[in-house]
Amino acid sequence: MIPIRDSIPSRSAPVVNYGIIAVNIAVFLVELSAGPQAADLVDQYAMIPARITRPDAAVFIPEVHYYRTPFGIIRRVAKQPILSPPFPACLTLLTCIVLHGSWMHLLGNCWFLYIFGDNVEDRLGHVLYLFFYAFSGAGASLIYWAVDPFSTVPVIGASGAIAGVMGAYFLLYPHAHVLTLIPVFIFPWILVLPAYVFLGVWFVFQFLQGSSALTTGQTGGVAWWAHIGGFLVGGGALLALKYTGLLRTPPPWKRQARPVTIYRYRIR
Repeated sequence: MIPIRDSIPSRSAPVVNYGIIAVNIAVFLVELSAGPQAADLVDQYAMIPARITRPDAAVFIPEVHYYRTPFGIIRRVAKQPILSPPFPACLTLLTCIVLHGSWMHLLGNCWFLYIFGDNVEDRLGHVLYLFFYAFSGAGASLIYWAVDPFSTVPVIGASGAIAGVMGAYFLLYPHAHVLTLIPVFIFPWILVLPAYVFLGVWFVFQFLQGSSALTTGQTGGVAWWAHIGGFLVGGGALLALKYTGLLRTPPPWKRQARPVTIYRYRIR
């Protein structure tokens, strides 16, 4: 499911949300400019669970090489040491959330943050939203580490922090409308879904994939438990902020219920 837009307008410009998106894009451009050294950059600043578990020990990642000989192809595994970060390894719980592996990875994360982040910033305020985003990202990384503390696979991406924003949105605006694109073969569906349905289905999908990864050991290159952890950490942090009275009052309902038009139908 791909969100197109939601029905909740912001009362002020989400400057922090735009700033986070700009930082993600800028860091990715730095990765691209690094050329062959991009892998070393990722190794240094990505979150590697084994490095968090044993910060004083060298971490090795296996590199597989194949050699053709007169007797057939021989497979060799040469372990290569991973470069250490120039700061304590625990800080990679946070630095990893500004790294991305591809344009699609980057654009997908930035789009979800663009759709849901402005309204959460509207309720938290600019400064508190920045700390909330960083806290959700670090919490997502920490939960992923707890699930597989000896993994040597580098983890990168802002999706854990963005999942925290989505968890907050789920609690703040459960009845908002989300205009949703669902690709079904070559005939895409465009639906209006309540936010609690869109985000609830998203979370259930992450949980099922994460549970499957635990039992089979196959993750498909996706850090499912970072998504799950970020959603739960963000939701929990939002509840804590709500009970401390730090949230701004919601916008008036008339401004909140901006209609969403699909073809000739108007949904309020």
